[in-house]
Amino acid sequence: MPLSQTIVAPDMDNIKAVYLAADDLKIAASILYQAYHDDPLFMDIFQFNKEGYESRLRSAIREELNAFWQARQPMIGLFDDGRLLAVACLIGPDAEFGPSRFWHWRLKMLLTAGYFGTKQMVDKEQKVREHIPAKRYHMLSFIGVHPDYQHCGLGHILMNAIDSVMKEDAGSEGIGVYVTLPKCLSFFEDGQYKMLEALETGHITGHLMFCERQ
Repeated sequence: MPLSQTIVAPDMDNIKAVYLAADDLKIAASILYQAYHDDPLFMDIFQFNKEGYESRLRSAIREELNAFWQARQPMIGLFDDGRLLAVACLIGPDAEFGPSRFWHWRLKMLLTAGYFGTKQMVDKEQKVREHIPAKRYHMLSFIGVHPDYQHCGLGHILMNAIDSVMKEDAGSEGIGVYVTLPKCLSFFEDGQYKMLEALETGHITGHLMFCERQ
């Protein structure tokens, strides 16, 4: 019988929030894959009921992170002595990084995630942006904590780091997020995100939330 892996609890006083480096993207993609594997929106977009769902989801997250990196969008990681434990990815107010993305991202997504998945992702983001009550704001695209380190308070540390990124841009009006897991609503409400409306994308109804700059 193989020995079970010992999970070392993070030292909360030692947690550092820093921008991700290129070498961090692989582990970041793994964390986000686990965070979104059972998300209703991603299950719908990447056709959970068809063979190859896991592969399509992994590919999509990998291509998203590569696109974020190339466009120099803020990706935050929480580290404990070099261990990446949590990740958040935002789109900045002035990013030429809207729903259309750039051509090479769309081409790679078409090849890896398929036409249906790529179109659904683009359509979802466009619809969400149309309903944000601000002109210049950040958009939280991904957030995830490693499953071995959940319920330790890392989410709230990450939320503070996200808020700090927004406040570094004096012109940003706040942060928007589209929540499709009901269990996450209270987390964002605790972070001062206000409910805007229920919004249907594809076959899924999620909740659009916005945190205004204080």
